[in-house]
Amino acid sequence: MKKVHTSHSRLSIMVSSTVYGVEDLLEQIYAMLSGFGYEVWCSHKGTVTVYPHRTALDSCLDAVRDCNLFLCIITPQYGSGVLPEGLGFTHQELLKAIELGKPRWILAHYHVPFARSLFMKLGCKNAGEREAMLAKLGLDTKEEKKKLRQREQAIIDDFRVIDMYDAAIRRDLKTYQDRTGNWVQKFSSNEDAKLFATAQFGRYGDVENFIRNHFSNADAIRREVERRDSK
Repeated sequence: MKKVHTSHSRLSIMVSSTVYGVEDLLEQIYAMLSGFGYEVWCSHKGTVTVYPHRTALDSCLDAVRDCNLFLCIITPQYGSGVLPEGLGFTHQELLKAIELGKPRWILAHYHVPFARSLFMKLGCKNAGEREAMLAKLGLDTKEEKKKLRQREQAIIDDFRVIDMYDAAIRRDLKTYQDRTGNWVQKFSSNEDAKLFATAQFGRYGDVENFIRNHFSNADAIRREVERRDSK
């Protein structure tokens, strides 16, 4: 008989993503993961715990801290939750998951690594060099960047999605052996993304055993993250 996981015992998985343009995908991912037995935390579905005395961003980062598993979907849309002079909510959630050493799985729409490869071929290996090139093209002011995002049929509305991709593949780490958790799966359709989700999360018992064997000791995880960051 299939084991039924009660609410208090189920593994929690946070689905971190912008919403615009991927509503159908989020609906399908939510339904799939729930069907597999997980407690799915997804702001689009209203299942992220909201604390009235805290900001929306704080509630999202609390969810990253408290979840057992973290699934991030990087899309060509950076998202509307962007603080003045700050990073978007989804971007900050991803960085927090990396900082905490959360077991994480990343999906990235193929437009993102494709745009990244174009910038790399133009000699822009990081955000600073990319901004310098945009400045030469007269696209460095807030107004020009706003126009760039609003252009009809824009493939990418904010190039910081490339920075998210770089963070996900742990480009900040020079030693290859330290780049754990750096697998980023490209997808071009909802079916691609659902296939990845099924392959990674479809066997609930295997995932549960993996978490118990590798992530049950919070202090050990923290020490490992600190060790890597000190290098």
